[in-house]
Amino acid sequence: MSVKNNFSTEEWFKVLTGPAQAGGAVVAASPSGITGLVAEAQAMMQTTREHLSAATRTPLLEAMAADALGEAPPAPTQERPRSLDEARTQALDAVRQALWLVATKTTPADLHAYQNMIMAVAQKTAEAAKEGGLFGIGGVLVDDKEKAVLAELQQLMHSPTDSA
Repeated sequence: MSVKNNFSTEEWFKVLTGPAQAGGAVVAASPSGITGLVAEAQAMMQTTREHLSAATRTPLLEAMAADALGEAPPAPTQERPRSLDEARTQALDAVRQALWLVATKTTPADLHAYQNMIMAVAQKTAEAAKEGGLFGIGGVLVDDKEKAVLAELQQLMHSPTDSA
């Protein structure tokens, strides 16, 4: 029996999209120009792919990898954010829900691997493009707004079963 069977279709969608939501929260906190956005999107995809294809993946990541190759479950309808701040908040809430689901429906090893993937995706997204520079000159690799989102995500890692 696959670990995926522990989740409803909607719950599984939340788990599958948790890493992208973490990256999305970073992007929404401090949006880059078009080249920065492309670099951040590539960082999200590459880091997720690395975790899902690792030889040491857990049963949860194995099930996620199988779905990454197949047809994705339908996305539940949700209200579109009206601002970047609202997008960041929605993304962090989605990560919180995904972590809670994984914490309550899988093993501690699965939770640990999922948390590592979420933080790696967020960190690599934050580091993918310089912020605050002009044409790639100057700026910082990870600005204060991105650091704040990374800190919020780190806090979520310490208490995934506290909220649903």
